Amino acid sequence: MVSQDWTLLNAWSDLLDRLGWDASAWMSRLALAGLVLLLAFVANWLAKRVIVRGLRALARRTTSDWDDALVRHRVFERLSQLAPALVVFAAAPVLFPAESEQIFENLLARLANLWMVLVSASAAGAFIEAVGAILRGSPATRDKPIRSYVQVAKILLWLAASIIAVATLMDKSPWSLLGGLGAMTAILLLVFRDSILGFVASVQIASYDLARVGDWIEVPAYGADGDVLEISLHTIKVQNWDKTIVSVPTVALMSSGFKNWRGMSESGGRRIKRALILDMNSARFLQPNDVERLKAIQILRDYIEQREQEVAAWNSERGIETTSPANGRRLTNLGTFRAYVEGFLQANFPVHPELTFLVRQLAPTADGLPLEIYFFSSEQRWAQYEGIIADIFDHLLAVLPEFDLRVFQRPSGADFRVALGGSDEVR
Repeated sequence: MVSQDWTLLNAWSDLLDRLGWDASAWMSRLALAGLVLLLAFVANWLAKRVIVRGLRALARRTTSDWDDALVRHRVFERLSQLAPALVVFAAAPVLFPAESEQIFENLLARLANLWMVLVSASAAGAFIEAVGAILRGSPATRDKPIRSYVQVAKILLWLAASIIAVATLMDKSPWSLLGGLGAMTAILLLVFRDSILGFVASVQIASYDLARVGDWIEVPAYGADGDVLEISLHTIKVQNWDKTIVSVPTVALMSSGFKNWRGMSESGGRRIKRALILDMNSARFLQPNDVERLKAIQILRDYIEQREQEVAAWNSERGIETTSPANGRRLTNLGTFRAYVEGFLQANFPVHPELTFLVRQLAPTADGLPLEIYFFSSEQRWAQYEGIIADIFDHLLAVLPEFDLRVFQRPSGADFRVALGGSDEVR
């Protein structure tokens, strides 16, 4: 084995002699190169095992969050990779001291510079991510599209790093390369078209405060109906109420339009808009016995007494004959029921006092007369809100017979059986 090693060394020396190089000098240079590699390894080990670990320990002991974010995104660990490149860069003139070897010195220095540019860009990208994480966790900027700005900053960073890296390899000024990029503007615009449009859309969303993280939005074109989880450069992530997640292009949000329910949340009320369809044939004037019977309803007692006085005074002033119900004004079961609905809602449910409150008749249709309830509930939670609507219409449907009113419903099989003399008993 020893003889084989000596044979290889002798062959190497003979080859160097034929090329006109001093074998002993190259042996020394190889040994020096090995020493440089060893120093680079030691520098890398010291930077990662000593400096980086020390900074991590220091970050754990502090109460601030920014240093923890730097550690989580490995900013210090990436910066530690500069150490071996600095050793190689400093050793380049020593490895190639002769003037004839300057080309090798320059090449090694450029490669070391290239490595430092890429490492610095990687560390800067991690730093930008850390800053973005800190801003997303801050109450003042939590609802802003921070991720969009982070992505734009990283694109610009790597674009600048790429130009500097190419300039380093070519040993030219970055500004000279930038001057030559004018002819490539159209290509760059085509390549980064989606990023540019997404950035513009993100800026518009942030500037006009159209959407924030946590907002409830609807984008029917993309089947999105839920909370905004994240606003990034290219997409907006929405979690639907069935827990599915939809990614909506940021540009599409601006071009196709969307509904944001934030106004409802900030108003303090949630709208209830629903109608009872009443059978118009059940509408009639109230008779004296009907009036006395309805006075037993506490909500209506004061209303009926006041309305009786108003109607009697109005008819008396105008000399209206009361022999026919068509003359003058009369109380109706439909109007009294509408007054009952108003009093019932205000007495039993959380009606927002500062927002619109209506119980109104809509235009009659072939299906009947819609009596619409339109008001805002102070309760905004979904389950409780739906429970309020159900309680309202459960009661109103059950109380309609007290006013001799009927709800309209298209005839079913049971209705036809009754009409034909059969039984509608549920079997």
